[in-house]
Amino acid sequence: MFESLGSLAAGPWIYAAVAVSVLLDVFVPVLPSGVLVIMAGTAAAAGSGAAGGRVAHAVPDLLALVGSAATASVLGDLVAYRLAWRGGERLDRAIARSRRLTTAQERLGDALARGGGALVVLARFAPAGRSVVSLCAGAAHRRARDFVPWSALAGLSWAAYSVALGYYGAQWLGATWIATAVSLAALFGAGAVAGYLVRRPAS
Repeated sequence: MFESLGSLAAGPWIYAAVAVSVLLDVFVPVLPSGVLVIMAGTAAAAGSGAAGGRVAHAVPDLLALVGSAATASVLGDLVAYRLAWRGGERLDRAIARSRRLTTAQERLGDALARGGGALVVLARFAPAGRSVVSLCAGAAHRRARDFVPWSALAGLSWAAYSVALGYYGAQWLGATWIATAVSLAALFGAGAVAGYLVRRPAS
């Protein structure tokens, strides 16, 4: 079954599917972009025979997968950032009504003002954290040069981690649904830890 998945994922459409999913999930966080990236990494292992398959297929290129996911992540962040920048008073009022968004905006502002953006990287792994950070950075009119490099690092880290989970999970456990489930659990586990760290009050 997974060898068939590797064959199906061999076409260039897989990169477009990954890119579109990752690009849009900044606005629709329920999109399973992480699941798709992991499945593509698993397909790469299955199709190449790296997970014990006998026949090597033309498979997704791992670097291309990471590149398409990371690039789409940054582009999505920038779109959300620019929309929030131009959002005006309506968006400001929406943020002011949400304690979570107000707190995130304050913490993000402090982090970027200190020249550090680890919060941006952490938020990329947390559920909906990417959306909150990108919108808050734009609404607060934070400088693009303070935000974009951290967004790029966040997107690259998340993409590399997700692809590696799928690929190496299939190598170590075989190209089975168990391997995919373990990889997804590791992704969601990282998200839970990141979410906790993002929500934790700043010291």
